[in-house]
Amino acid sequence: MEGAMDLIRRISPNESETALSALLSLLPHHSSHLLSQVDQPLQVFCDLDFGKEFILCEYNRDADSYRSPWSNKYHPPLEDGPCPSDDLRKLEVEANDIFAIYRDQYYEGGISSVYMWEDDNDGFVACFLIKKDGSKTWHGRRGCLQEGAWDAIHVIEVGAQEEGIAHYCLTSTVMLSLTTSDKPTGTFNLSGSIRRQMSVDLSVAEGHLCNMGRMIEEMESKLRNSLDQVYFGKTKEMVFTLRPPPEGVQLRLPDC
Repeated sequence: MEGAMDLIRRISPNESETALSALLSLLPHHSSHLLSQVDQPLQVFCDLDFGKEFILCEYNRDADSYRSPWSNKYHPPLEDGPCPSDDLRKLEVEANDIFAIYRDQYYEGGISSVYMWEDDNDGFVACFLIKKDGSKTWHGRRGCLQEGAWDAIHVIEVGAQEEGIAHYCLTSTVMLSLTTSDKPTGTFNLSGSIRRQMSVDLSVAEGHLCNMGRMIEEMESKLRNSLDQVYFGKTKEMVFTLRPPPEGVQLRLPDC
């Protein structure tokens, strides 16, 4: 099982679905653990009742149906699918509206969904999802970018309140995949994923959404910095080592 998880961590997000299917056939007795631990690129479906798209994931799934955060209905229809309580559903609706504003400000588009459900410790769990597609078939294409996807998954466990204080545990995963192509450099692909976790006790005086929003904003800033330093920084170092930029080559040429 440890070897399987190490393999998944080293595989491109574009190939994670194929790899997970193969591992499930090899380790059927670990299927529940694999499905809960392995994050896959997010898929999108349209809620025809509202004319809005929503994100499919394990957190809004029951059997082969997925619950829409807009209509609170399952697609395909499922009569006994679990739904949040009335109070939690109101919070979920408000979170979707607020998170859509956050998505537009930080990502300039894309699709977002928020799902909430009760846990067994008198608290609840919230999942905030963002998918931004920058491929040539979408409106997000820029420059020489041919394909690009940013999938962010933020799961927050909120404990029961004690004297106006609640415990929050945030687990965030970002999957990045991009392909560029132009004549000078040819085709270049960069992809990977990163996961981080943070826990904090906060006052609920301003409400849960304020606390969760600040945590996600802080975490996404850290993840973007990590991706910039680890993936892009290391890639630049390797490329410039193998193929120095023209100005660098000129500086090292001996005087004639």
